[in-house]
Amino acid sequence: MATTDDGYLRFFPYDQPYDHQREAMSTIYDALDEGQDVLFEGACGTGKTLASLVPALEHARETGKTVVITTNVHQQMRQFVEDARAITQKERLRAVVFRGKGSMCHIDVDYEECQALRDTTRELVDVEEDIAELERREGELLEEGQAGSSEAMDARNAVVDELRNLQDQQAELREERSVCDHYYRNLTENTEEFYAWLYDDVRTPDDVYEYAEEQGLCGYELLKEGMDGVDLVVCNYHHLLDPTIREQFFRWLGRDPEDVVAVFDEAHNVESAARDHARRTLTENTLDQALDELAGSEDSRAPNAANVLETFRDALVETYEDSFGFGGREAVDDHWEDVTVANDDRKDDLTLSFLQGYTGPGFPEEVDKAVDLGRDLDARYEEEFKDGTLDTRKECQTLQAATFLSEWLAESDAAGQYPVASVRRDESSGDVYGRAELYTCIPEEVTRDLFDDLHASVLMSATLRPFDVTEDVVGLSDPVTMAYGAQFPEERRRTYSVDGPALFSSERDNPETQRTIARTLEDIIRFTPGNTLVFCPSYSEAERYHDMVAVSGTRYLDEPGTQARDLREAFTTGDDGVLFTSLWGTLGEGVSYDGDDARTVVVVGVPYPHLDDRMEAVQDAYGSAFADDDTDAEDAGWRYAVEIPTVRKTRQALGRVVRSPEDFGARILLDTRYTQGAGMEMHDYAVRGTFPPEERQEMVDVAPDKLKFALLNFYQDMQAYDGPPPKP
Repeated sequence: MATTDDGYLRFFPYDQPYDHQREAMSTIYDALDEGQDVLFEGACGTGKTLASLVPALEHARETGKTVVITTNVHQQMRQFVEDARAITQKERLRAVVFRGKGSMCHIDVDYEECQALRDTTRELVDVEEDIAELERREGELLEEGQAGSSEAMDARNAVVDELRNLQDQQAELREERSVCDHYYRNLTENTEEFYAWLYDDVRTPDDVYEYAEEQGLCGYELLKEGMDGVDLVVCNYHHLLDPTIREQFFRWLGRDPEDVVAVFDEAHNVESAARDHARRTLTENTLDQALDELAGSEDSRAPNAANVLETFRDALVETYEDSFGFGGREAVDDHWEDVTVANDDRKDDLTLSFLQGYTGPGFPEEVDKAVDLGRDLDARYEEEFKDGTLDTRKECQTLQAATFLSEWLAESDAAGQYPVASVRRDESSGDVYGRAELYTCIPEEVTRDLFDDLHASVLMSATLRPFDVTEDVVGLSDPVTMAYGAQFPEERRRTYSVDGPALFSSERDNPETQRTIARTLEDIIRFTPGNTLVFCPSYSEAERYHDMVAVSGTRYLDEPGTQARDLREAFTTGDDGVLFTSLWGTLGEGVSYDGDDARTVVVVGVPYPHLDDRMEAVQDAYGSAFADDDTDAEDAGWRYAVEIPTVRKTRQALGRVVRSPEDFGARILLDTRYTQGAGMEMHDYAVRGTFPPEERQEMVDVAPDKLKFALLNFYQDMQAYDGPPPKP
């Protein structure tokens, strides 16, 4: 076991780790040696990535394993690449940065068509290798025949016949629509130079794409082949959280799951990402396409399959049409809008509508036959594409629809599953159409198997606490836990909890509440020597205060659908701007605002998410799963599903400023529910106690009209004003 600098620190790329970083590496190394998972919370400046990666690489090197480090934040992916490159300068390792096929395909085909092209191309190469071998053998036999061997001439004639058959097969496979030329070169040309280049440094997927494009190769397939047995892979969450992709991913690694150490960055996002990867959907359009497919089939099973799928389609249409009130249909836009179908005391409305409308020999049997027919049709499409009958690889809509329906009927009333219908308008046609969805409320159902199968994992984030909640929702068993607070000088930051209005949803339209918040924001912006970030409970609230606040600097508004990168660049170009955004948008985490990019960050209100039926289903599922003798189901559901995720998002937002030891800034919580007094005066609504102890200790309670003096004093101490400070 490595215990000091003679072990894992060979992978540490800089002079010396911080003391806390050294301690964290030792703890993680010992945990991995025991096959234990780790929950690692560390504020900005902790050096979480290297503290996790260094001992993981050492353990993997000693035990013949592979380290996979994964995130769902693009900026962190870039940081991983930089760290891996720094490590390779000190200790050589083979590292691959992996990305999905969609962004790396040189001929822009979907997954199914790519798979069929790949199979056909490999078949062509096999045929050509056989042809080359037969041509060699035919030459040998010709020489023997010319030397007087009649048996050799007979054997040669047989070889020539076989050779002609293979050449005919080669000509058919060589049709452009059946072969990928890029992948063909992968299989037929020497790729040693590519792999020498790949492992000489840490190459990004863009690097690989450009290299392969210049050489006429398939970079994605080369990258897949190059993952076998590497030391380190950098990838996105879905390569591990999607069960289907995960199985393939481990096969590409050439590793069983127990030979993989996984490091999850921004791990507070694993919960929601796992739910998203577990969801299953079926649109009305897919059902229509399946029915068209069955209408053209002569298979004897097609009428029964069409009967059961058409009944479900009609039930879906009836369900969303019945949900429309006056003018409801006309109000549907191009965003999916949920239609509640779940019931507490019986099956969901969509299933009931299906059962009421069904007539036939028995729907379980018909659904099973529809699935079987779908599989057979899908196999036929595969063969027809390979032999050139089809120009493109056709997807089997019957298989998709029947498989979903089978799962819906079996699982829609299962614990932790939330059945829901949705409706939207097609932008091109203007038609309204629906979708059925099985939504998995508890991510543990997706992630527990993953964490059980892996050798060990490290989940790291600046906002993982409370650890017991993280353990429960993702299904970890007795992990090692550790937390390190802010490492930068405390005197260079201030956290103010403002005793302003409690911004309950019922209070948001109160003119007096709005005026108080707007005036307080004006004071904050005026006394901030630089840019100000304002996080609101929603985009509509961000727009409200963007319009109400009167300041001399430039105001920026983040809106749904805008490019966050472009907005951030415009905002940080100046030094007296204010950016209004939603806490639930894309600018609240994974984005750094260093130095003058942002001096003050404000969280307005306690920005609980919109509690729609889907969120309430998650809350109910959490309540049922995690209630105990001390906490009833309602309180447990609220804590797990709403309060803790909201405070984590708030803590992420506060962490956007003060990003280095030399940096300084103010973090402001603008709502009385953050104050110490709220714990006694409005106990049921106070949230200060949900923050970690060391963060609570730094919170300074202040009245709205006194906040400007507090900011003035702090920024004067930092000598932050270029000229005379603003006058209170």
